[in-house]
Amino acid sequence: MESIWPMFGHDVFHTCRSIYSTENNSGIEIWRVGGNNPGAVWGSAVVDNEKIIYFGTQGSDSSLYAMYPDGTRKWRFHATGTICCSPAIAEDGTLFFTTWGGYGYLHAVYPNGTQKWFFDGDHSSSSSPTIGSDGTIYFGNDGHLIFAVNPDGTEKWRYTTGYIVMGSPAIGPDGTIYIGSSDYYLYALYPNGTLRWRYNTGAYIKGSASIADDGTIYVPSFNGYFYALNPNGTLKWQASTGGSVAAAGIALAEDGTIYVGTEQLRAYYPNGTLKWCTDVQGSIYGSIPAVSGEGTIYVSAGGSLVAVNPDGTEKWRKQLTTAQIRSSPSIGPDDRVYVGSEEDDISPYGYLSAFGNIENNQPPEKPTINGPTEAKKRTSVTYVFQANDTDNTPISYYVDWGDDTNEQTIDYMQGYAVSLKHTWTKKGTYTIKAKAIDSFGLESDWATLTVIMPYEPPQFPFLHWLLERFPNAFPILRQIMGY
Repeated sequence: MESIWPMFGHDVFHTCRSIYSTENNSGIEIWRVGGNNPGAVWGSAVVDNEKIIYFGTQGSDSSLYAMYPDGTRKWRFHATGTICCSPAIAEDGTLFFTTWGGYGYLHAVYPNGTQKWFFDGDHSSSSSPTIGSDGTIYFGNDGHLIFAVNPDGTEKWRYTTGYIVMGSPAIGPDGTIYIGSSDYYLYALYPNGTLRWRYNTGAYIKGSASIADDGTIYVPSFNGYFYALNPNGTLKWQASTGGSVAAAGIALAEDGTIYVGTEQLRAYYPNGTLKWCTDVQGSIYGSIPAVSGEGTIYVSAGGSLVAVNPDGTEKWRKQLTTAQIRSSPSIGPDDRVYVGSEEDDISPYGYLSAFGNIENNQPPEKPTINGPTEAKKRTSVTYVFQANDTDNTPISYYVDWGDDTNEQTIDYMQGYAVSLKHTWTKKGTYTIKAKAIDSFGLESDWATLTVIMPYEPPQFPFLHWLLERFPNAFPILRQIMGY
């Protein structure tokens, strides 16, 4: 049975278009999960026909995760090399993904999380694999190569381009494979691996091509344009994006509208004229928009996930990190939207976040407050706040410092220890009060910690030296100073 969101770009045409509606998704983050170790989530999540979600991590974690719809873990597969790509799900449930850094493997993993086989591509790869109708797996790598691998892990063919291949292959209705290279060319290859044609865009192609219902191939380039090509490789038209398209590709709505992300989200008519342009308040870098069944466009902009209506107006946004999000959103049933995030200056972990609705949500547990119970005025002190949430819902912390100042944090994964610093300006006794608030707005009970500022007598180094030098002198001064 076909998966819900089986690969990068949703399908072999890379339309990034789902049949599932997200009409009731109001931007509530229902859970957030990270890896065992620090590492960003760059690729998009994929979803199988049982609603199991799969995603990969980078850095020291370098693992593929399988998650149940409620955000609990099914299994983890540790890979030999970091995972920059989106996995792909075959019809039999096998998962394929590439690795980067030291090992240029294409991994095949059974649905139970055990290794099936791996294919050595000789070079690192950040290319998300695409699976053809006959089960052939296609991907590119840093060795300038495009590979076709049989379902049993044997090589079918390889094709050499002029430079690094970073994008994910798209496959046309006739089986033609379309993939760009950093040598400026979009390559069209026959299913047997021979060249059909190639088109020079005049700049790097780091993203992936998309194919419209009429067979038009859209390809982004780093020169501030994207190109519409006929199936025979001739230029249909080109359009300016107002900036270099560093995005992962182009999304296509059911009515033919073309969505491209740069510093703005832009919508184009199928003839290449601009429909609208909206400022999403952040760069769309390394990410491709996703379009839901009712037409809402989801895009990673800066450190936020932004939902945009089909007319270009903003529906909602949610900040997930202070860093740039490179992960492309994915859409599932039950109004779900999934997106990965980057580690930042607050947390060394990247996460996968799920947006949607949840029934019978419970408030978070009362947080703990750890830190010194004595402090000095005008001296910064660090306190650690931590709370759990039985629903796995992200939580923020509201902290009252007891001196008429307070603050509220951004959302964190439940159970994550959050460090905050505070400075009291006057001596006295203060009670820190803190509560955890989940993404639905439910609040925990208050936690408290009392902090005192003990009196500290003034320091006079010369007098201390004098009293030590003459231990029997100045009895009255000794009494005043408590010496």
